[in-house]
Amino acid sequence: MDLKASLAVVILNWNGQKWLEKFLPTVVKFSEPYRVVLADNASTDQSIDWTKSNFPNVEIVVNEQNGGFAKGYNDALKKIDAEFYLLLNSDVEVTPNWIEPLLKHMENPKIASIQPKVLSFNRRDEFEHAGASGGFIDKYHYPFCRGRLINSFEKDELQYDYVSNVFWTTGACMLVRSKVYWEVGGLDERFFAHMEEIDWCWKVQRAGYELLVEPKSIVYHVGGGTLNYENPRKTFLNFRNSLLMIHKNQVSGLWYVLFRRLILDGIAGLIFLFSGKISHFVAVIKAHFSFYGLLSSSRVERKKWKHLNQKVSKGVYKGSLLWIYFVQKTKKFSEMNTRRFL
Repeated sequence: MDLKASLAVVILNWNGQKWLEKFLPTVVKFSEPYRVVLADNASTDQSIDWTKSNFPNVEIVVNEQNGGFAKGYNDALKKIDAEFYLLLNSDVEVTPNWIEPLLKHMENPKIASIQPKVLSFNRRDEFEHAGASGGFIDKYHYPFCRGRLINSFEKDELQYDYVSNVFWTTGACMLVRSKVYWEVGGLDERFFAHMEEIDWCWKVQRAGYELLVEPKSIVYHVGGGTLNYENPRKTFLNFRNSLLMIHKNQVSGLWYVLFRRLILDGIAGLIFLFSGKISHFVAVIKAHFSFYGLLSSSRVERKKWKHLNQKVSKGVYKGSLLWIYFVQKTKKFSEMNTRRFL
């Protein structure tokens, strides 16, 4: 196998020169002999010029517009010929030997995607929000991770240092099989950013593939590099896109599932309101109305992928994340009842 041609590390960038200056040197150093590609999402800073001057061997693909994470990757990956894409945020620090532990699992053709262990760049002994040690969802489709429940982050004490099937792999850093990426249509561009990788992973599982986390590979993620975690826009996208994802992928009992989720989102909105986070409360309301506006196009998508009816049986918690977190005060993944996982 031609290693250089088989895998491409693809960094999606939008006005992220400061992140490229900080992290691109180690990405290039620790990714040899594989290709490194900068997928620029119509940046208006000096990202491209700086990269050309300092790393002339880094390939550059320029998108005509900033279509967000989803369209940005779709547009760029259409121009990259590789068997595997290693999607990487610009605000991620990689470590020595980060690729090989991931790539070895791709010898199994049923594996569509795999992520590394994601630790916090600023709190280096702690799991990071976006992915931690593998992504899961509960029965109401709220996402969480090994090492991160809601906003409680565990210290990495090697308690999750074993390979595991997961429901979703993090968009911050995930190795994907290019054939499967396009087999399920790539990322849904209506999402713009946030939750699109979970939607993609759900479709991938419905197509009969599996997803893994490999903690032998370690990266450090700043998080919120493009959109801060406290930004109401992020709240809007997370709530809107989560509803969209459910409508597209829930095979049975769709409207019952959505009704329950709408109630829970309403409660979340009230929590924002009574906590004084008015802008986040408004973002939840806007998210729901935006979702209603997308129902027509979502029905088309739902019909398009209805043939993907494989039962999803990995990474789903049969209980309520909100109940165990807020009522039972469960703050660690290891404290969850493992018998309640599918």
